[in-house]
Amino acid sequence: MRAQRRTHGRSVRVEYLLLDEAASAGRARGLTSKFLARSRVRTGAAPAEIDDVRLVVSELVANATQHGRSACRLRLHVSEERVTVEVYDDSPLPPRVRPFTADGERGRGLAMVRCLAQRLDVAAVTGGGKRVRAVLALSS
Repeated sequence: MRAQRRTHGRSVRVEYLLLDEAASAGRARGLTSKFLARSRVRTGAAPAEIDDVRLVVSELVANATQHGRSACRLRLHVSEERVTVEVYDDSPLPPRVRPFTADGERGRGLAMVRCLAQRLDVAAVTGGGKRVRAVLALSS
């Protein structure tokens, strides 16, 4: 895992390279918590909003490690008004929401992300793969 941090005025960015393994989702949650706590930008985010960001990160990284074939990248960008979560993986297939079933234990992550995020989009990246981006508004 590698990290890279940049500061731009009233926003801060960081990027992590995460291994292609199931434990990466939990690791990403922890890294997100630490990054948001140490961020120079004072978001005034409520604990519930931080939990929402952690959940989005966890779901998107879990999808990337499950469906990708190699390491994934997690980028976080925090400003006073929002947190942007971007996850890059090498799979060209877009994520999809599965139908809910009463006994289903999988396939609900992307639906949760859609509910929590102000915006969710997927884009192909040069060289193959995709970027999944979720933007979460903060109540400052």
